[in-house]
Amino acid sequence: MVRCGRAVLRKYGNFIDDLRLYVRGGAGGMGYPRLGGEGGRGGDVWFVAREKTTLKSIRDRYPQKRFVAGTGANSSVKALKGEKGKDCEVHVPLGISVLCDDGKQIGELNAAGERFLAARGGLGGSLATNFVPCKGQRRIVRLDLKLIADVGLVGFPNAGKSSLLSKISHAKPVIANYAFTTIQPELGKIMYADYKQISVADLPGLIEGAHANKGMGHKFLKHVERTKQLLLVVDISGFQLSVKTQYRTAFETILLLTKELELYKEELLTKPALLAVNKMDLPCAKDNLNELMRQLQNPQV
Repeated sequence: MVRCGRAVLRKYGNFIDDLRLYVRGGAGGMGYPRLGGEGGRGGDVWFVAREKTTLKSIRDRYPQKRFVAGTGANSSVKALKGEKGKDCEVHVPLGISVLCDDGKQIGELNAAGERFLAARGGLGGSLATNFVPCKGQRRIVRLDLKLIADVGLVGFPNAGKSSLLSKISHAKPVIANYAFTTIQPELGKIMYADYKQISVADLPGLIEGAHANKGMGHKFLKHVERTKQLLLVVDISGFQLSVKTQYRTAFETILLLTKELELYKEELLTKPALLAVNKMDLPCAKDNLNELMRQLQNPQV
């Protein structure tokens, strides 16, 4: 688990992309042996994808993070067949993967209205169970959010991704002249005159070794998986994380970005991608651009 200072949590604690929950189906109702009555089945716990829902809203509304369905009704003289227990529905955001506590994926919710059975209710008491009800399924699951966007901005720290997003959309990301300004994904929408919309995700800056989870690489790279198109944002003057790391030219930066994507998940290279060369107002930018164009046209030279 990553620990952050209190000041950082206050400022950047609004985004959550991982949440652990306890879910339990309701127990079945008691059977009625004398008249052969069958108890009602326990309610189920469902995850339902809904727009404008966040994992933070789930955490804030249900701080205990426990979801238990209703118990089935007992069989009686008035109602030999007991009623089913009340289902428990949990609204979750789009782009959710449902994982067992051991990390195995058991479900996925990508479109509004999609449902996933998280915990099944127990059977009611009947002749088959000697009229004794069964307990509902119980388990701990993890909700893992991967942003769904039309375009994902990918680049190394301080490449200007947040500045670009703030100019083309209504998003207001944090912008500053230092690396790792963006420590959580930002989502903006571009609105056109014909009312068409394009969603753009500004992803936190990557570093070399991100594919191996260096610098929380997996936490950032997973949000690239469900973007329809990638926009590589590159500083024309190159990139150097610190004085202790090697300086990379703009061309080397492009090669490193594509390599990190390939090593994390090879199918990411099949996504359509565009290149945005940024910071063209810097000294020697035109010379650097000419050199970059030459290298892109003759990558082996």
